[in-house]
Amino acid sequence: MNKDQIYERLQAIFDDVFMDEVRLTPELSAKDVEEWDSITHVSLVLAIEEKFGVRFRVGEVESAKNVGDLVDLIATRAK
Repeated sequence: MNKDQIYERLQAIFDDVFMDEVRLTPELSAKDVEEWDSITHVSLVLAIEEKFGVRFRVGEVESAKNVGDLVDLIATRAK
């Protein structure tokens, strides 16, 4: 799976989780989205794990500073 495909699938997840439209860019982070709090973050991680069929280790997602880092992490796990 290439990064464009990951972004496309992630966009669908973000659209489901957030009420307002959030346009994904590699630089986007939680500080850029008012509704992106700790509870929403957990919802996102769970939805990502389910949609991509991956499981993240403790601390992996927290080390991602932005969506670009998250995409890189997914790319290493998704097949």
